[in-house]
Amino acid sequence: MTTVALPSTAEAVQAIVAPLSPGELAWRRFRKHRMAMAGLVTLVLLSLYVSLGGPLLSQGYCTPIGRTVRGEAWANCNDTSLKLQPPSAQHVFGTDVIGRDIFARTIYGGQISLLIGGAAALMAVIVGTLAGVVAAYYGGWVDSLLMRFTEAMLNIPTLFLLIVTAKFFGGRLPSVNFFGRELTGSVLVIILIIGGTSWMYLARLVRANVLSLREMDYVLAAQALGVSNTRIIFAHLLPNTLAPIIVSTTLGVANAILSEAYVSFLGLGVQPPTASWGNMLESSYKYLETAPWLWFFPGTLVLLTVLSVNFVGDGLRDAFDPHSSRHL
Repeated sequence: MTTVALPSTAEAVQAIVAPLSPGELAWRRFRKHRMAMAGLVTLVLLSLYVSLGGPLLSQGYCTPIGRTVRGEAWANCNDTSLKLQPPSAQHVFGTDVIGRDIFARTIYGGQISLLIGGAAALMAVIVGTLAGVVAAYYGGWVDSLLMRFTEAMLNIPTLFLLIVTAKFFGGRLPSVNFFGRELTGSVLVIILIIGGTSWMYLARLVRANVLSLREMDYVLAAQALGVSNTRIIFAHLLPNTLAPIIVSTTLGVANAILSEAYVSFLGLGVQPPTASWGNMLESSYKYLETAPWLWFFPGTLVLLTVLSVNFVGDGLRDAFDPHSSRHL
């Protein structure tokens, strides 16, 4: 009589459960990264703070115009009779050297800092991804031309270029209206310079990845079937290159925010009356001991944002790594 071996309970359950998709596997790895999850929660709270804090929380009586104002008008209301007031019930973060409410200015300054970080990182990702994938896929003189240009761009000192261009062009460009916000021309200059000088490392990463992918069987089969180059690039190559692109995007946001803070602290970044966390720090360095609330709140927000973005980027790097040591 032949004995049939029955599968164990664990084997039966494993046979029933559907295999996880790459996205689900990445999310499981990401959830195991505690610092990345803490960074993600912090970024969500900061985003709610700068997006909802303005219309819901920042309002007060502006003495110079004799009425209660809300939002950006409250952030720019300067009442010199209230200058350098410490945190209180009326001004929870205190006031600055000309009597403006720091709580309101951190909200609207945060919108500008995050806008600069996001827009510059998006610009760098678009340029770097296209340069890398085109150079790798077409090869030949196209690859040589794009890579020599990329290497030339790597030799340009970004911070020096940012300081020089912000100095000469920031105050000469007209202000623009962006979703109801009046932005000085210096904001556009900073976005263009940071984004235009931050794409080179991503281009080289994407190129290296696409060089290996273009020799895969599914790419060769698509070419043999007459599929257009554009479709092969956007439907087959780029989806398999998302891991370095996503990680580079998150880290690029942190670098852009820090770069804006550098030049604004030097007085060459975002120009008044537009507030940013960087130019708030610039106006506080003379009062490091006498009025610490001037630098503590915007400095803490910059620190939390940059740390959180870096933690999320670190978690995404591990999540998209198929050889990650983190257990599922």
